[in-house]
Amino acid sequence: MSKVPSQSQTHPWLAGEWPEYDRLHNNMSVETLVIGAGIAGLTTAYLLAKEGRDVAVIDASQPGDGETGNTSAHLSSALDEQFYKLEELFGEEGSRLAAKSHRSAIDAIEAICEQEQIECQFERVDGYLFAAKPSDDDSISKEFDAAKRAGFEGLELGAKIPFAGFSDALSLRFPRQAQFQPILYLQGLARAVKKLGVKIYGYCEAVEIEGDTLLKVHTRDNFVIKAQHVVMATNTPSNNRFAIHTKQSPYRTYVATFEIAPGAIPKGLYWDSEDPYHYVRTQDINANQSLLIVGGEDHKVGQEEDAEACWAKLESWVRANIPEAGALVKKWSGQVMEPVDGLAFIGRNPGDSHVYIATGDSGHGLTHGTIAGLVLSDMIIGNNNPWEALYSPSRINTHAESMKEFFKENLNVAYQYKDYFSPGDVPSLADVPIGEGAIVRHGLRKIAAYRDHNNELQCRSAVCPHLGAIVHWNKAEKTWDCPCHGSRFNTDGCVINGPAVSDLKPVFKDDRLGNYP
Repeated sequence: MSKVPSQSQTHPWLAGEWPEYDRLHNNMSVETLVIGAGIAGLTTAYLLAKEGRDVAVIDASQPGDGETGNTSAHLSSALDEQFYKLEELFGEEGSRLAAKSHRSAIDAIEAICEQEQIECQFERVDGYLFAAKPSDDDSISKEFDAAKRAGFEGLELGAKIPFAGFSDALSLRFPRQAQFQPILYLQGLARAVKKLGVKIYGYCEAVEIEGDTLLKVHTRDNFVIKAQHVVMATNTPSNNRFAIHTKQSPYRTYVATFEIAPGAIPKGLYWDSEDPYHYVRTQDINANQSLLIVGGEDHKVGQEEDAEACWAKLESWVRANIPEAGALVKKWSGQVMEPVDGLAFIGRNPGDSHVYIATGDSGHGLTHGTIAGLVLSDMIIGNNNPWEALYSPSRINTHAESMKEFFKENLNVAYQYKDYFSPGDVPSLADVPIGEGAIVRHGLRKIAAYRDHNNELQCRSAVCPHLGAIVHWNKAEKTWDCPCHGSRFNTDGCVINGPAVSDLKPVFKDDRLGNYP
């Protein structure tokens, strides 16, 4: 087998050419402003533009640089929460609506590929949920019955799993799932959006939204965009401090790819019943090369001291269960938002009439993002959408399991503020190793200090600007991660994941810390 590229913390997705995007140089007005050029934002813009609406898209970086590119690219209508649990939370009708919405999302992606001639290796495959251990067999059987009630056809209980470590595992086959190359799809979608007259502005970060009927979006470069409708399609919304963040939690999820002979494992989507679960598929690179893509080992952002160990555990699981896997090729991680009741939040932001959000992807960002486009475009146009109430960000699920999850996650958030009273990671700035970061206590203050390979220190306040928690150093990814709501910052303190919209505050040489050592 010929070699594929050497490993790095980057995804392996094929990419063509991005359409040329603009830079904003002045104030502007538009009917609908979409913030975020990932799958949710571009799908919303595409569907609105198809109806002749005036739309513009802005992105803090450039299209495809967000979480869409960090996906493992499973297009699945079989949900992580599992349908027998969704029935308990939303009833049989809610479970049917959820299943239908995800099937419709996959159908919509397939239709857009055909209509816009997007070559992204979209193909239908079967999906397989399998028991990680014999004691999980009962839950697989319960899911079989619930999935039938949710409207799935052609289900098969007891399909063979092609992994040596799970050759006798009970499984449930879901037909007509799908996979594709996500960056190629996003590039094609961006081209289609631009062809419809939509302007896409890169490196244009929204930092504030004000107003009610006429909204004003302020950018980091001090421009103002006036809009009748604003869609926040940014993985986690940064336009409020509390409302939605009490109902979802941020998690890091880890992915690794391995060499594998083409056809060594039948194409399909595979995931087990563990919590957190493992998810597996293959991707052809060319006629002679394929990749095995495996993910899992999720944990709350900022609450795992050794993220590198997550990739190591993932590789150990692969070596133990899939002997066909060859050399490790690439590894990366992504950020997913887990809602307390298992379904995304798509619709009007609580308390706002004309600001819409799409968040809470629960590991199904590609289908939830496409559902967001379908729901939000209908809401803005004024059409009735059958899933609007199901995904409403204002919903309050009073089922005991949902409330238990709500209180558990919010107690976890409150507990993180204990870091104000703990010592630092190291005694002083002089103890920060080269190429590493550490929290240093200085009196009542906590400093996030990173020493670069030139032995220069970058010192920032360790207080997250969102809601004031103390950030933690992520050794594997060289970032500062907030353990409360998932904001992340690079070694310079610049925000790279919301909900924070501002950077960690600098600690200057002329303050009472004195000169850096």
